Amino acid sequence: MSKLPDAPRSRIAQGLPPGLEIRLMREADLKSYKALRDAMLARHEEAFTSDAAAERGRDAESYRSRLSGAGHCLFTLLAWDGPQLLGALSAERDSRAKIRHIAHIVGMMVDEAAQGRGLGRALMQAALALLAQDEALQLVTLSVTRSNRPARRLYERCGFVRYGRLEGAIVLPDGRLLDKDLMVHRLRPGVPPAPGA
Repeated sequence: MSKLPDAPRSRIAQGLPPGLEIRLMREADLKSYKALRDAMLARHEEAFTSDAAAERGRDAESYRSRLSGAGHCLFTLLAWDGPQLLGALSAERDSRAKIRHIAHIVGMMVDEAAQGRGLGRALMQAALALLAQDEALQLVTLSVTRSNRPARRLYERCGFVRYGRLEGAIVLPDGRLLDKDLMVHRLRPGVPPAPGA
């Protein structure tokens, strides 16, 4: 995917309430991103594969790999209400030729104070719109903890369908096992994979 422009709000996400914006993460946002991520991991250990204790020890600069075009990361979108970061979502892609047609959504999070305002849906729709700009991309995948019904419903409303389940995908500190539903969204319905893909 070519480098994405840091488009104004009107080009990244439309129809947001006044004061809210979704934009690509910048270097200056790394501390805010880490603070949101640490808080979400601590409060919702069942929703994330990463664990709060290990991530808390990382410094903000270690998330530089989530900036647009850094390594496997295509982009990270952030949802802001003025100076307050309320949500985030990253999209990644493997560089191997046979699977370059697949993008992966990771690290989707919306702060509890902002839930119910449509930010999760706006983040996902903005991500899918950006991914659709790359004609080589055909599939977008994600995984979601099976017990996280609100997130599963959100992803279904955005066009994702479950194609499998990984039982016991997460082991929590208290020993509980949680399953992950594996979901996929086809960016170009009816378009078969390119020959050799």
